[in-house]
Formats: sequence, structure tokens, C-alpha cells
Amino acid sequence: MERLISHPPLMIVSDLDHTMVDHQDHENLSLLRFNSLWEYAYRRDSLLVFSTARSPILYKELRKEKPLLTPDITITSIGTEIAFGNSMVADHDWVESLNSDKWNREIVLEETSKFPELTLQPKTEQRLHKVSFYIDEGKGEALTKELSQLLEKRGLDVKIIYSWGKNVDVIPRGAGKGEALEYLLKKLQAEGIYPVNTLACGDSEHDAELFSIPDVHGVMVSNSQEELLKWRSENALNNLKVIHSTERCADGIIQAIGHFNLGPNLSPRDVSEFLDRKTDNANPGHEVVRFYLFYEKLRRGEIKNYETYIASFKESCLHAAVLFHPSGAEKSLRDTIDELKKCYGDKREKKFWVWVDQVLVTNTIPGKWIVKFDKWEQCEDERQCCKTIVEFTSKGGDLVWETVKQIWSEESDDNSSWIL
Repeated sequence: MERLISHPPLMIVSDLDHTMVDHQDHENLSLLRFNSLWEYAYRRDSLLVFSTARSPILYKELRKEKPLLTPDITITSIGTEIAFGNSMVADHDWVESLNSDKWNREIVLEETSKFPELTLQPKTEQRLHKVSFYIDEGKGEALTKELSQLLEKRGLDVKIIYSWGKNVDVIPRGAGKGEALEYLLKKLQAEGIYPVNTLACGDSEHDAELFSIPDVHGVMVSNSQEELLKWRSENALNNLKVIHSTERCADGIIQAIGHFNLGPNLSPRDVSEFLDRKTDNANPGHEVVRFYLFYEKLRRGEIKNYETYIASFKESCLHAAVLFHPSGAEKSLRDTIDELKKCYGDKREKKFWVWVDQVLVTNTIPGKWIVKFDKWEQCEDERQCCKTIVEFTSKGGDLVWETVKQIWSEESDDNSSWIL
């Protein structure tokens, strides 16, 4: 978040499973649409927050399965853990705030053992301030009421969350997705970077608290659970800041951005003229998003006049422009782009995606820009990532590519098929 020099225009706080991530969308189209929009229009000055019931362990597993962007802040384990940045540095103040004599995991385990219909979830989901169970279908509401009374008699003050008809989670009263977001907003305000607008996004009863925070916009995606929609009808039906979208998952988030006029809401993936460099050639971050969208569509065989675009991108490079390939080889960038003609359609009818993550632009020398980002490429179940630095310079008012430097990320190994 060090890149922020003023109040972020937008902070998106989104659940993951069935909200940001559509597990029925095997092509990940809605998620990739959101990714392109975020990196193109918002990454430079806004905040992305993932708020999930998953533990950090299962969250990291999801990142390996889906083309998720890197959030600025991660809230995991139903709001009992908050972490910052790529390395997920824990917010210890938040942890300490949940420690009290009103929370005791051992007592929770002791009392829940009296209910044979409860089965502990895997160890990965058992956290310092969260105890999670599976429950027999149809027994959730009655059990949570009885368990709440037992724990209160033992001196505890907890929340018991019943969701998806099969999960029961016990957390401290002061925890939860809503409380974590309120804490985060106060923290950002103290640091002078309180967001101008906040959009909360969810699909399940875990997310209900997010929609109760004053001055926060909310979207319940079209595929939301009945329990959440029932909560809305009882608690937020007349709240004009909370909508039920007509689109699923990430497409519903994009729809809400437009509904509330929070900023651009047309993904570059949905703009047919986007690849035309004349539409916007003044922003190096935009240029990066544009090129790699072209690269994906080229290899998927989805561009009719691809030779025209190749010629255009080639002309946008200095004659001496260099590609430092992650293998260590040094190549002409213009020749590399020209050779893309040989790759046209080589990934047709395959699950092939390209996305860029954490696109950050710096301009320390007049007329020169450095763009740093992660470039991801996935074909079927194999994915690779390169840490990439592109240097641009200004020539006649246009941006031109000067150098591209790539090194393998920790998640990737040397791959002879990597092109650019």
C-alpha cells in the first residue's frame, strides 16, 4: 500500500468462493474480466481486499487453482485473521484484540463434543480464534441456539455461524468479516488513506455483516444463497446502498461498480477496439494490459487481423529494444514480436489464459517510465509466472518499448516454451 499517496478512490472487499471465484465457470471468464479491469483502471490508486472463510492454507491452495490477483489485504478465517501484502504480514494488533477471557478454544471443543451431529473440519481450518465443524443436514438452526446457550453459561461470548447448510463456525464475538472490515477502515483512516468508496461483495451468510456497515456499498451476487437473501429481505431491503446483482460472481461485482458509479466498469476484455493502440497510448500500465491481452487472443486464434496488430506493436518498440528472456538469453524485442506470427492459434481450443498482476508504474525520470508486474500464463493445468519489468520512453508524444526484463518467479521453473 506504499504506492498510495492520497485517499483511494475505491476499495473492493470481496468474498472468494462463489463471489470473486465462480466454480461453475471453468474458463474463469468472469474472474479474468475483473482482473483486466482492476489492473487497467484501479491497481495504481485503489485497494483490493479478499475476505474469505478459508484459512490462510486453503486460501493459498485456491490461488494455485484460480487466476486470482494479489490483494493488498487478505482477511481470512471468517474475519479472525488480517494480513497485508504479498507476503501476508499478520496484523498482530487485530490478533491481540481478539484475545480475552471471553474466548477459550478448549471450552468450545469441550462443549461441542456433546453434539454427535458435529464433526470437526480438517486441521487446516482450526485456527487460534476459529473452531469449525461439519453438521448433519437440517440440524443447524436448533443446534446453534442450544450451543450458544451452553457456551454463554461457561462465560464465553462468541458468534456461531451456520452456513451452506453444512458448516458451523465458532469465533469470538469481536471477530467476523464485518468487524474485521470496520477495524480495517479505522486503521486506514488513522493512516490518512481512508477510501472514498468501499464496495463489499458476497454470496453467503458469512458475508451478511459486510452489508451492515454504514457508508459501505454492497452487492450480493445473483447466485447468492437463500440465507443471505432472506437476511437482506429482513434487514436491508430498503437500503439503496446494497443491491442484488443480476450477474454471477465477478461479473456481479463489475455490475455493481457501474450501478453505484464507482468508476470504470467496462473490462478491456469486453472492448473490441481495445487492442487499437490509438485508443490510449499515454499510460504505460494500460499498454502492458493491452499487449498481454493481445498475446493471449493471438495464441488462442481469436484475432482476425493479427498481422496488423503485430506490425503495430512492433512499431511501438525502439529499433534497439531488448528482451531479457527469463532463460538468460538476450533477444531483439522487435524480432520476438515479429515471430509471434508463428504462434497464431497454437493454443486454440485449449484452456489457455494470460493475465498480469500488480501492475505498478513509476516515473522518476522525465519521459521515462518503469512498469513492474507479474505476468502469468496458464495452459490447461500448467502455469508459469515471470517477474517482469518494462521500460518505456516517450517518442513524439507516443510511448515506445525500450526493454523487457523477465525472471522466473518462485512459483515457476525454467520453461523452454516461454516466449514473452
